[in-house]
Amino acid sequence: MNTSPASSTPASPTRRHGPLAAIARIPFGWQVLIGLVLGVILGLVASAMGPGTGEDGANWLTTTLDTIGTIFVTLLKALVPPLIFLAIVTSIANLRGVTGAARLAAQTLLWFGITSLIAVLIGIGLGVLTSPGTNSGVDASAAQASSTQGGWMDFLRGLVPTNFLGITGSAGDDGSVSLSFNALQILVISIAVGIAALKVGEKAEPFLKITASGLEIVQKLLWWVIRLAPIGTVGLLGTAVASYGWDAIGQLGVFTLDVYVGMLIVLLVVYPVLLKLNGLSIGSFFRGVWPATSLGFVSRSSLGTMPMTQTVTERMGVPRHYASFAIPLGATTKMDGCAAIYPALAAIFVANFYGVPLQITHYLLIVLVAVLGSAATAGMTGATVMLTLTLSTLGLPLEGVGLLLAVDPILDMGRTALNVTGQSLVGVIVAKREKILDQAEYDAARHRAFSTEPAEPAPEPSATA
Repeated sequence: MNTSPASSTPASPTRRHGPLAAIARIPFGWQVLIGLVLGVILGLVASAMGPGTGEDGANWLTTTLDTIGTIFVTLLKALVPPLIFLAIVTSIANLRGVTGAARLAAQTLLWFGITSLIAVLIGIGLGVLTSPGTNSGVDASAAQASSTQGGWMDFLRGLVPTNFLGITGSAGDDGSVSLSFNALQILVISIAVGIAALKVGEKAEPFLKITASGLEIVQKLLWWVIRLAPIGTVGLLGTAVASYGWDAIGQLGVFTLDVYVGMLIVLLVVYPVLLKLNGLSIGSFFRGVWPATSLGFVSRSSLGTMPMTQTVTERMGVPRHYASFAIPLGATTKMDGCAAIYPALAAIFVANFYGVPLQITHYLLIVLVAVLGSAATAGMTGATVMLTLTLSTLGLPLEGVGLLLAVDPILDMGRTALNVTGQSLVGVIVAKREKILDQAEYDAARHRAFSTEPAEPAPEPSATA
């Protein structure tokens, strides 16, 4: 009996693709871009709706956007303490088999200093050329000292952990207690534990296996949160467009323009030049680092973006045993936007506003504070603390901080984007110079979309590496 092909071949089930499956097929980078566009649109709509009936005066759309963005950043920050601890301890254990591990650390700190020096010189140059505080429209009544101030003694005290977990608590006016973590203290604890584990030797091997296993688990959790980045971007950018004081730019237009021009010069001129000088493709770097740069822009948190920064750095061919050391260190001490360009221009603005002439010694002090003082902001309120440290070092009125608060959220978006980009840049450059960069992976980043699957860790270094 003859059987027709139609009857002999089993029917294939028809696949149904729902909207979620269709969204999942969109490359991650495009998802983030779509999130940026939707965030701007929804933010403009929320702004046009006017105030709402809630206690804070926000309408329902602004509240919804703010809730989405806050939840996303909170999820990222929740993973930062275990990620720092497990990554640093594991990376120190892995670096024991790498020849010149101390040189790796020294090179990282050296390049942190080099890029900060270039950034602060650009900030000073723009400030001298434009005198942003002269004839500004800001009202002198806005002058007020910040409640959080930075100083060298604050930095030294901040190095000493208050407890093993680096957790600090603060009491609210209503009697509630809120807990937060000090990233610098966690970094110190992690380095100490990692070195102690190496000194203990074989008896510490079970502990190191647990930390390595824990790091893999945290990395998986981290990826689940990162996949929410497009949604978080909608909430964060929508809130920014709806809530930030954009009208204040008119009063501080020259200063705001100076800050963004300085950051763009560093981002689009200095960084590409450094990449070329080190034989690295400019397109590969910016294509690879884009997810971290965009997330930093909308989240305004270097620490919150740190998990993404480490992820994109590893995907560009930097070995995990080095990236997991350099990126957490950079997230607490490497801030070309917050600690270099911004405080330099802000100090010149305050000096212009109060009619205080600046001498060459003042500019040298600004350079010194920018290059050495970034760590003094770690675990504190970033750019504001760095500005108070700069003003106090120069002997300028701390009340000048209040003059710039109206545009601080707008400036903070660009500052954070530059911070995280620079942190990844240093990791890539040092890996290239120390011949541990996977060049094929780095070059592929130029043509490869940000994958929907986490990168596999690079093979652990051998004792003869």
